[in-house]
Amino acid sequence: QVYKGLDIITNKVSPQEQRLCRHHMISFVDPLVSNYTVVDFRDKAVPLISFHIFARDKIPIVVGGTNYYIESLLWKVLINTKEKPSTAPRLASDRKVELEQLDSAELHRRLSQVDPEMAAKLHPHDKRKVARSLQVFEETGIPHSEILQQQQEEEGGGPLGGPLKYPHSCILWLHADQAALDARLEQRVDDMVAAGLLEELRDFHHRYNQEKVAENRQDYQHGIFQSIGFKEFHEYLVSEGNCSPETSALLLEKGIQALKQVTKRYARRQNKWVRNRFLKRPGPNVPPVYGLEVSDLQRWEEDVLKPALEIVESFIQGRQPPAEPLRMEQDEKENKRSRRVCELCDRLIIGDREWAAHTRSKSHLHHLKKRRKLEASGRAGGTVGDSGDAETSDEDGSLP
Repeated sequence: QVYKGLDIITNKVSPQEQRLCRHHMISFVDPLVSNYTVVDFRDKAVPLISFHIFARDKIPIVVGGTNYYIESLLWKVLINTKEKPSTAPRLASDRKVELEQLDSAELHRRLSQVDPEMAAKLHPHDKRKVARSLQVFEETGIPHSEILQQQQEEEGGGPLGGPLKYPHSCILWLHADQAALDARLEQRVDDMVAAGLLEELRDFHHRYNQEKVAENRQDYQHGIFQSIGFKEFHEYLVSEGNCSPETSALLLEKGIQALKQVTKRYARRQNKWVRNRFLKRPGPNVPPVYGLEVSDLQRWEEDVLKPALEIVESFIQGRQPPAEPLRMEQDEKENKRSRRVCELCDRLIIGDREWAAHTRSKSHLHHLKKRRKLEASGRAGGTVGDSGDAETSDEDGSLP
């Protein structure tokens, strides 16, 4: 939403709603800027909070959205590298973008040489995180893992990073039943199309994207093009006018359905982020999280507005809110950075929870079933070498 224009695809608050309450950090970055980062966001938002909102004795309400950006405002979690003079289009290429052009294996090998601790924590295929850690080392001379450890060890620090910037914070988490949420998100996409989504994307494509497509320079990993909705309609936009109306209609429907699917997946990731980052991280630097149920919009007043106002008023007055914050049991034995190789699927899995999820996944179970069939057919066919060497025990069902 920081980018100018594209109000529909980024679901910006309407001008009418903006007049009800002053909004910040909306529509001020040129869409051609491809390397606007969360650091840029934080460096502009923090002074707004301190010198424009608190200074007027007002309360900042951070609305998301992208939880990583919210974290950058709540905690000391980001690392400054080189100074960036402005948000104008930069002629010099960003070092992280340059690094991401390298092969994944080469990137991870380089990181292993300068910061083996961070390399052990990151998946070799996670190019963006590996490149960022390399960039931090190149531009500061200090291993990324060492800087993160220093932040966590500061007074008031914890698992999420350094201390809270604003100690008297609270998080209001609006969540809904999955079926109700999915239906609402699908309807939102239909509403976006009805509001002129295709015209907005078509105009943007002609103004900014056509030349990149012609030169095969299209990049859906940086800048505004990361937004959900661009790559989903890419095929439709580049073929429009060059194919039959029937084909164009099929590509359009394909794009709409893809947008619905990726929007629902993103919502699930957001909920997972809240649970894992805000609810499962013990420590003094995590604000209380209050859950507000929004499955039934007919009960908005009773289930959302009234309890939210009571919670906020309690914080303002310095008393205990009537509602209890959400709590989730933390598995002290869980290792978030364990490394296991599933030889069956030829995949590296990092983290105990990710490993458990992988062993229950359809893909893993499919490979497991296929392997057991091969072993069974081998035994039935009597494929032996010396004294039954082909016999395999299946007593332990927990195959890798």
